[in-house]
Amino acid sequence: MTVPEKTDLHPRNPHRFRYDFELLSEKFPELKPFITLRHGNETIDFSLPEAVKALNKALLLTYYNIQNWDIPANYLCPPIPGRADYIHYIADLLAETNNGVIPEGDSVLGLDIGTGANCIYPIIGNVAYGWNFVGTDVDEKALENCSEIIRQNPNLIDPISLQQQLEPRFIFKNIITPEDKFTFTMCNPPFHNSKEEAMKENLRKVGNLTKTKVAKPVLNFGGQDLELWYDGGEFGFITQMIYESAKYPMQCLWFTTLVSKKDNLKGIYRLLNKVNASEIRTVDMVQGQKTSRFVAWTFQTKAQQKSWIKSAE
Repeated sequence: MTVPEKTDLHPRNPHRFRYDFELLSEKFPELKPFITLRHGNETIDFSLPEAVKALNKALLLTYYNIQNWDIPANYLCPPIPGRADYIHYIADLLAETNNGVIPEGDSVLGLDIGTGANCIYPIIGNVAYGWNFVGTDVDEKALENCSEIIRQNPNLIDPISLQQQLEPRFIFKNIITPEDKFTFTMCNPPFHNSKEEAMKENLRKVGNLTKTKVAKPVLNFGGQDLELWYDGGEFGFITQMIYESAKYPMQCLWFTTLVSKKDNLKGIYRLLNKVNASEIRTVDMVQGQKTSRFVAWTFQTKAQQKSWIKSAE
């Protein structure tokens, strides 16, 4: 069966084609009960958390050979195609100072800020490019679940380590030590100012999916308070990240973070110039009708960037 390509996803993203539900349900039969027909095409009800989780399990098994993956109830269940795009665009960024060649293997060390209970970025980055990762979170239960995912998939034991941030007001402090050298950091920051704002937005999203008015929030992709909102919202979180990053200019090649609200870009650039970032990038990513982006910055000159990649080989 020919599956139409989604040309808006990254060319190396294995999810750039519409979901092949025949293949996915063959690999993961537990997905079958959630598959329905809509306009003649197979799909699932994305407003149902159980259906979204089953789809993720099927995708991780089929494309990443992750045999056992699960998350506790009400934790963030990430949409995998978009998460994969972030990884592949970071790979392109690293290739720029490596003669166009994507650096692969354990010489590349990524720091995933707020890895959640799902461990999704380290999984994709390791399977796609052989990179090593440190995943951090303030939530002990989330890290315990990541640890269980790693334990049940032995190929992840060596490349992925976990560390709890014991002081929630900080991002890199306590995590980056004087001897650390991270090739990049990545983050999907909480983007709401409050729990109430997060719930209101969820009602709108689920209503759009179901085409009905929803009175009670049902987090179809889940999410704990710390995953969804932060005092000061997305801009407040990224502001803290930028100021802290300036304290570790030679210990990380590229700092990066997703930015869901385009209106925040102007303020983010102003702050990055204030802390004297050497280079700033915005990388746009398109998934269907949604455009997202991440901002990347480094405190290192072009010569220092090339030297970093060369010394890591």
